[in-house]
Amino acid sequence: MGALHDSILATIGGTPVVRLARTGPPHVQLWAKLEGRNPAGSVKDRLALGIIEDAERRGALRPGQTVIEASSGNTGIALAMVCARKGYPLVVVMAENFSVERRRLMRFLGARVVLTPAAEKGSGMMRKAEELAARHGWVLCRQFENPANAEVHARTTAPEILAAFAEAPLDYFVAGCGTGGTLQGVASVLKRERPGVRIVACEPDTAPMLSSGIAQPRDGHGQPSGSHPSFRPHPMQGWSPDAVALLTEQAFAAGLVDQVVPVNGHEAMRVARELAAREGVLTGITGGATVAGALAIAARAPAGASILCLLPDTGERYQSTPLFADVPTDMTDEELAISRSTPSARFDVASMPASPPAATRAVAADPEATGWLDEAVGDATTPVLMFALEWCEFCWSLRRLFARFGIPYRAIDLDSAAWQPDARGLRLRAALTARTGMPTIPQVFVGGELVGGCTDVIEGLRAGDLPSRLGRHGIDVDLAGAPDPRSFLPSWIQPRN
Repeated sequence: MGALHDSILATIGGTPVVRLARTGPPHVQLWAKLEGRNPAGSVKDRLALGIIEDAERRGALRPGQTVIEASSGNTGIALAMVCARKGYPLVVVMAENFSVERRRLMRFLGARVVLTPAAEKGSGMMRKAEELAARHGWVLCRQFENPANAEVHARTTAPEILAAFAEAPLDYFVAGCGTGGTLQGVASVLKRERPGVRIVACEPDTAPMLSSGIAQPRDGHGQPSGSHPSFRPHPMQGWSPDAVALLTEQAFAAGLVDQVVPVNGHEAMRVARELAAREGVLTGITGGATVAGALAIAARAPAGASILCLLPDTGERYQSTPLFADVPTDMTDEELAISRSTPSARFDVASMPASPPAATRAVAADPEATGWLDEAVGDATTPVLMFALEWCEFCWSLRRLFARFGIPYRAIDLDSAAWQPDARGLRLRAALTARTGMPTIPQVFVGGELVGGCTDVIEGLRAGDLPSRLGRHGIDVDLAGAPDPRSFLPSWIQPRN
């Protein structure tokens, strides 16, 4: 049944638990709690709402104040969603080596993203966030030590697990470890309500900080004073920053964790791919790592054991990482063979459309439309004129190119609502085609002279002809240090190596 919600924030939590029957061995029941089903795509949605609302209740966060946090991405995305809905400006500090999808999602949600050098690791981005908060009076979330982080999981995630397994056995709870909030919050409740459940924490095998027995160096304020001696780089974004979080340390000190399982990065990605291909479950590297840890537990678990692992996010935000490195963009040989098994719409033979595009079907140019064209092309106040379609990829390529190179222009979108009455757009296009002999769009004029279509503009910019022509109309274009104009073409037509 559907439900009405007052805001997107009311949809956080209540994530499903599903059986991984094709992944787990037959002698156990392997379950996954899909935290990627939260509205911003990760378990960190719970953390973000919990921390912000706790700060509001305590009076630490007032209307209009700026929120700041250091994040590998998921917390930043979640905070961006929460702050967007609540009206708080947000700044996220993130090391440059985390996936670009994450920073774009945060910016799309209205946050500002400050990058820090990868060489300074997680402690560098945390230090930068503290500096910025102190300098500008911003409210720092402190997710790695904020008790509200663990509390929200004790209040929401753990009860959901208990409800799901109210009539079913639960022998193991397996989770990764980033801030420690999920681990501490869930484990504290499970240990009280289902004391037989074993709590398993996973960590990268190349960064065995939890299993090393070496204490995290801290300063007099309890903050990490530097990287943990056992930290090494690993691919599990969001897991195991270069310092052990205070919440994680507290969970271990309280005896909430029964076992630590090391997980290999390659195995984490293999399992993530298998989850997608065999279970239809789309998760990221850390989700794959958690299931890999659960499988290690399953290999030694008694028959009939029930294992629950928490998958923290979805796979879309890993497309620029090694997780998707072997996923092709172009058709494989097998896919090409399928395409060639029927005659139409193939790339290896010339294809002619059955009929001309609707926009250019014999619509005769009329005197009124010719007058509109003369007026537009002859307007000296806007020397760069583009006849375009609102959602054409090639038109958008030129819009982005003009914006990047600072070229002012006027666009007449022939298919826009403004040009639909009396078929004005079709009539103007017919007049344009009659004048230039070109049936395609976009068409660009400079100073009343036709330059051509998208490729003509791009190649003219590369060759230097177009900057000279623009210069004659008072438009200076600086090509020094600029990207290759061809890079603005749609991705599917980019020159291939």
